[in-house]
Amino acid sequence: VQLQASGGGLVQTGGYLRVSCIASGGTIENYAMGWFRQAPGKEREFVAAISKSGDSRTRDDPYSTDSAKGRFTISRDNRNSTVYLQMNNLKPEDTAVYYCAATEAITYHAVRITPKGYDYWGLGTQVTVSS
Repeated sequence: VQLQASGGGLVQTGGYLRVSCIASGGTIENYAMGWFRQAPGKEREFVAAISKSGDSRTRDDPYSTDSAKGRFTISRDNRNSTVYLQMNNLKPEDTAVYYCAATEAITYHAVRITPKGYDYWGLGTQVTVSS
């Protein structure tokens, strides 16, 4: 599967963005998906993940299913082979390149929150939050 992220840009502190990841060359419903980010000089870190079934986790609380309380929301549209990451109340520390990732070798309700859990990666999209 090939992944293409888009939708990044420049936004002010407190603003919002929605980035998208379009998958091609595979049936997206067979994949669990994730979003990660990497700032200059830092390691790639978890942002959000969604299972094949639609269960999700975010960095706000990676061990909770209550993603509605956080700033990040991940969703998937299998019909359009797209995964979205909605980011609200953005902060300068959210500035990074955002990458989407996919893995097929995972059970239906499971998600992975580490980069090594994913097999396919797209090129990233830059998100810059100005103070």
